[in-house]
Amino acid sequence: MTLRASTSTLREGGALGSAVMRPAGIGHPASEPAFEVVSELPGTRGRAGVLRTPHGEVHTPAFVAVGTKATVKAVLPESMRDAGAQAVLANAYHLYLQPGADIVDEAGGLGAFMNWNGPTFTDSGGFQVLSLGVGFKKVLAMDTAGLARDDVIAEGKQRLAVVDDDGVTFKSHLDGTRHRFTPEISMRIQHQLGADVIFAFDECTTLMNTRDYQVQSLERTQRWAQRCLVEHVAQTRSRAHRPYQALFGVVQGAQYEDLRRQAARELAALHVPGVDGEPHGFDGFGIGGALEKENLGRIVGWVSDELPDEKPRHLLGIAEPDDFFTSVENGADTFDCVSPSRVARNAAVYSRDGRYNVTVTASRRDFGPLDAECDCYTCANYSRAYLHHLFKAKEMLSSTLATIHNERFIIRLVDDIRAHIEQGSYAEFKADFLGRYYASAG
Repeated sequence: MTLRASTSTLREGGALGSAVMRPAGIGHPASEPAFEVVSELPGTRGRAGVLRTPHGEVHTPAFVAVGTKATVKAVLPESMRDAGAQAVLANAYHLYLQPGADIVDEAGGLGAFMNWNGPTFTDSGGFQVLSLGVGFKKVLAMDTAGLARDDVIAEGKQRLAVVDDDGVTFKSHLDGTRHRFTPEISMRIQHQLGADVIFAFDECTTLMNTRDYQVQSLERTQRWAQRCLVEHVAQTRSRAHRPYQALFGVVQGAQYEDLRRQAARELAALHVPGVDGEPHGFDGFGIGGALEKENLGRIVGWVSDELPDEKPRHLLGIAEPDDFFTSVENGADTFDCVSPSRVARNAAVYSRDGRYNVTVTASRRDFGPLDAECDCYTCANYSRAYLHHLFKAKEMLSSTLATIHNERFIIRLVDDIRAHIEQGSYAEFKADFLGRYYASAG
């Protein structure tokens, strides 16, 4: 069994950007809070805040662009900066397989490796328990009608991840080799990758799993969370020359209120001895797992009620406009999703008047921008007709230009949500935006 993650190659130097900041309980006390709430949304759980990292600040609510393999597909990191991205998230499992966490470490960490000098996030590999284990790539809008079983797998897919109480054995989708992930291995990989925010290793279940399995899985994920904290402290101690990495616990529990609340309470209360011997808990929390769209707000609200207000909350895998409003109102601070870039590569384009496909006949002689109100590079320089031509001709530039636009659209939307929270005009902005965006859909 190959375990490249154990490679101990260490890079010299330090972080790009601001000085190392270690929250109390891990090492050197921070001079200011790692997360600060600056505005609240009256009558809701929503807030605007600032998440401080060694590589800069993230003003929340914020959309974190997904660069799975240390790149947002088809787009230069410089273009993502121009699009207003505050942070990017990469996938620990994929980077472990290729090029190897030790290589990213030797390069100076994820940001230096991909020429991104802002904050970075990495996930734990837990989502691959779902995507490789049962073959589902999407966690929202999963069709579960009439289904409740544990040996579930998507039609036409092969199981590439097997879970046991100690960890997960993966079969590489690249070459078929077998690899082992445990909480400890996930922590070592993510410390080598060097992101500012990392996530505890968890099991991501499907909505089709029975409640009995959800209970068993949640108990396993909670045990893994403690192991992650212990290993996180050990890695922080042994890599003291590196910037501090904030560890977020991940709240699971599927669609069950009692399980979600229980998981959140237990993670919030979990502490282990830190580097200085003082109790150390999670620096923030992720809200994960398969979610039914109609229950999104309720689930985020249940979790937010149980988590400490002074810690940031990251909602994994959300990118539709109405989902942002729902999630923000229920207490989520940051979000990530591959959707803006994925749909862009299939010619689906966001606009203030809804999402549309640029390959439709109506775009063939439309020499206006993709969205007349968008300030992105693509809309300033190229027309719908040109994008229509690029997609029809199967030119690679089509993906680049469409992705720049979609990423900017979503980043700007969440930025606008934050600005209107701070200005006290959120309700009016929400009504105007959603009323117009979904008008064509009734």
